[in-house]
Amino acid sequence: MEYWACSVPVAPMRREPSHRSEITSQLLFGEKITILEHSTEGWHKVKTKYEGYEGWIQKGQLIPIDEHKYNKPDTQLTEDWVSEIDFNGYKMYIPMGCSLTAFSTSITPWSKNAIKFKGTLVNTEEADKSGKAIKQLAYKFLNTTYLWGGKSVFGIDCSGYVQTIYRFLNVFLPRDAYQQATHGETVDFLQEVRCGDLAFFDNEEGRITHVGLLLNSNEIIHSSSKVRIDKIDNEGIVNVDTKERTHKLRIIRRYF
Repeated sequence: MEYWACSVPVAPMRREPSHRSEITSQLLFGEKITILEHSTEGWHKVKTKYEGYEGWIQKGQLIPIDEHKYNKPDTQLTEDWVSEIDFNGYKMYIPMGCSLTAFSTSITPWSKNAIKFKGTLVNTEEADKSGKAIKQLAYKFLNTTYLWGGKSVFGIDCSGYVQTIYRFLNVFLPRDAYQQATHGETVDFLQEVRCGDLAFFDNEEGRITHVGLLLNSNEIIHSSSKVRIDKIDNEGIVNVDTKERTHKLRIIRRYF
C-alpha cells in the first residue's frame, strides 16, 4: 500500500488522467490518499482516506508519507479562511479546513516535508453544534464562488460545502449529494427543522442533484452560483434576488 498526501493548497481530482477531464472533487493541502493505479503520463488514481472518493491527481501535487502519518487522526483543521505556512522553506497559503498531520513540524537542515504553522487549529472532537456556532461556521463561506467539484473557500459545490461544514462538526458525510441523502434520519416537516439539518432537491427525473444547510424553517444556505442564503418553503428554494423558484424540495435529513 502506498500512502501519499496533497502538497499544494488545492489539487483538482479528475475523472480521467487528463487536464481535459471533468473535475469531480478536490484534495486540500495535507489530505491523505492511497494510490490505486499509476499512469505513464504522470498521474495517480487515488482513493481519499476520509470518504473513500476515487479520482486522478497529478503526481507532482502529491508527496509520499509513511503509514504512521497516514494513520494519525485528522481531527484538527485549520480555522482561518486562509492560513500562511512555511513548507520546506517556502511560503504557502492554504485554505480553511486543512489537516497538517501528514507533515513534520520539526524543521532541521535534513528534514523533508516540514512545515511551520502559526495559525489556529480547531479540534473537531470538541465541536460546538449549537445553532449559533453552526451559523458562524457556515457564514465563513458566504459569497464563495460555486465550482463543480470544489470543496474549498476558493470555490465549492453544494455537496462539498455541507461536507466541509459537517467535517468541522465531527460528523461524517459522503462526498456527493445523492450519497449524503442516504444517511441520517428523515425530518417529516419543514416546520420541525433545526439549524444544521440538510435539505435535498431533485430534478425532473427524480435524481437528487442539490443540497443545502437549513438555518431555520424558512432560510437555507447553499452553494448555487455562490454560497448564498435564500428562502425555502414546502415546495423548494426561492432566490431572494430574483424571486424565482430554483430547486424542488425532495427530503430533509438530520444527522445529529
